[in-house]
Amino acid sequence: MSLASIEATKQLDRIVALGYPDVADMSSDSFRALARPLISALEDSDLGTDILLVPTRELVTPESLIARTSINRMAGFTTMPPRDIASFLPTDGFEPPEGPFYLVVDPHTGTCYVNREPDVARKLIESDERIPLTLEEGLAVATQHPEWLLEKNGFNLLGSRSADGRVPSIWMSQNAPRLGSVWPNSRHTWLGNAYCVARRGVNLIG
Repeated sequence: MSLASIEATKQLDRIVALGYPDVADMSSDSFRALARPLISALEDSDLGTDILLVPTRELVTPESLIARTSINRMAGFTTMPPRDIASFLPTDGFEPPEGPFYLVVDPHTGTCYVNREPDVARKLIESDERIPLTLEEGLAVATQHPEWLLEKNGFNLLGSRSADGRVPSIWMSQNAPRLGSVWPNSRHTWLGNAYCVARRGVNLIG
C-alpha cells in the first residue's frame, strides 16, 4: 500500500466511525465500497499523506456534518438552519470532481490570508496559484484535523457562496467547532481563508 492509500483509508475509517454511513442512509460496507475505487487508484500514486478525503454533497449533506466534528469531546454546532447551509454552493470553477469521493491535495487553513476580506483573499489565493476550499472540504478539514482550529486558525471557505453573497466559515466558539458565515467585505483576525493546491478524482490520480 502507498502512503496515500493508507492515509485515505485511515480517514475513511474515521468518518465511518462518526456515522457518515447513517447520514448517507446505507450500510458501512456499502459506504466503504464507494470509496474503494479512489483508494485503489492511490496504490500507485506519489501523493503522500498531505491529502484530504472528501465525500460529495450527493453522498452526505453538509448540514448534517458539523455536529460530527468535535474538540475535546465538545461537538461542533451551528446556529444556521439546514436550508441556509444547503444554500452554500460551489462557485464556478470550484465544482468537485465526479464521484462520491475525491481528494484535496495539500489542504491549509490559510494562515497567510488571516484578517483579509473574502473577496480580497480570493484574488490573492488565485494569484498564488492556489484553490479556495469549498464548504464540504472545510467540513472535512474540521473532521479529520480539528486540532488545526486550535493550533492555526479558523477559516473562510471561499470556494462556496450563497445567493446573497455570504461565504461559509468554521471557527472555534464555546470551545467547539462552529459553522457560520461572513459577508464578502468583512474580515476577522481569527479567520484565515482556506485553500489547497489541487483536487483529484479517481480519474485524475496518477
